[in-house]
Amino acid sequence: MSLLSKLFGGGGQKAPEPEIYNDFRIFPEPVKENGSYRIAARVEKDFDGEVKSHLMIRADTYSAPDTAVQASLDKAKQVIDQMGDALFR
Repeated sequence: MSLLSKLFGGGGQKAPEPEIYNDFRIFPEPVKENGSYRIAARVEKDFDGEVKSHLMIRADTYSAPDTAVQASLDKAKQVIDQMGDALFR
């Protein structure tokens, strides 16, 4: 039942607030893996009323979840600066 709760929003946890950066929304979502956390973030932006989304996953890992969240935000900002809207093509 736990898996179903996670998939359908149960368990009382609310969705994290995104960080807004240059009209992009960044949702840091580090992936727990073998006792560490892999850098990952979902980046979204609206285009003509349609939400475009890109899942960014990197090889870097961190032992602390807070550090992984900050690193995920920093890496997403770097990718946005480098690619801009081309991130969604």
